[in-house]
Amino acid sequence: MFENRRNDEGFTGLEAAIVLIAFVVVAAVFSYVILGAGFYTTQKSQETIYKGVEQSTANIQMIGNVYGLATVPANGFDQIRFSIGLAPGASDLNLEKMTVVVSTPTYGPTVFVWTSGSSSTENTNFIILKDGAGTSRSSLSAGDQMEIRLNLTPVQKDTRINIEIRPGIGAALPFSKTTPAAITGTSILY
Repeated sequence: MFENRRNDEGFTGLEAAIVLIAFVVVAAVFSYVILGAGFYTTQKSQETIYKGVEQSTANIQMIGNVYGLATVPANGFDQIRFSIGLAPGASDLNLEKMTVVVSTPTYGPTVFVWTSGSSSTENTNFIILKDGAGTSRSSLSAGDQMEIRLNLTPVQKDTRINIEIRPGIGAALPFSKTTPAAITGTSILY
């Protein structure tokens, strides 16, 4: 008689090959997704690092001396003037976002902001000196110098003045000056 016997040896090999190919395809897709997520995360962390470096670097630097001006020397200095410029390699500075904070032992912090125009009736006045005309602009570019004028409550002799320039982007520039023992119409603060 004829014996009904099946030979599954070849079919088992084909099933194993199909299962192996399915595992390889699934592993390839999974690794592609993982690598894509890794590249995306690396790109985002690189952007964060660049933004952090941009925020922490000093964009501005002091140029020259800090001057105290007194309309009536007996009352004290009622205006401070100094010039700033951009550090080498720094990008343009938007003055509309910049603030200057001034404090002394006798009065607390006073915040000054950018004002347009060249009149000194406002609390502060930023003037670009590069063009020589003394016109006011809302940005500071490489090679420009800017004079900052701060109208204050009169500051007496031998008084420490703390000034901090805070640009919209970048590190703040803090410095302290002391008024001289004898107040004249115009004096250098040390």
